[in-house]
Amino acid sequence: MKKRRSMPSADAPNATLTLLGQSRTAYPTAPDEARLEAFPNRHPLRDYWITFDCPEFTALCPITGQPDFGHIVIRYVPNKLCVESKALKLYLFSFRNHGTFHEEVVNRILDDLVKAVRPRRAIVRGDFNRRGGIAIAVEASYP
Repeated sequence: MKKRRSMPSADAPNATLTLLGQSRTAYPTAPDEARLEAFPNRHPLRDYWITFDCPEFTALCPITGQPDFGHIVIRYVPNKLCVESKALKLYLFSFRNHGTFHEEVVNRILDDLVKAVRPRRAIVRGDFNRRGGIAIAVEASYP
């Protein structure tokens, strides 16, 4: 599965949503295999915040291969498109067996969100569980 960015048309606003309504869910094994799908924002003239809360985020330490657990919160003000939540869930799940540093994962999520939906504003925060006695919190924003 490659990431693609298709703009939903006014005639078929949900035509690019391929993950919803499937009887079987294919779980991507890496972020490069996942895709963020989107649907048209029905209130594009209004600024409003959308918040996604993922309290059970998991990735792997790129050095030790040990699991890292964290809490990811994504907040954004949509422009023309909104992120579809099942696609986001599968995208976040794709980090489960992916080696990455905390700082890298938060910035990657923000970059991929911006590429997928071009929000007016966005903030991604990751609060990661303690390892070696130190908890790490990372926050990245757009623009």
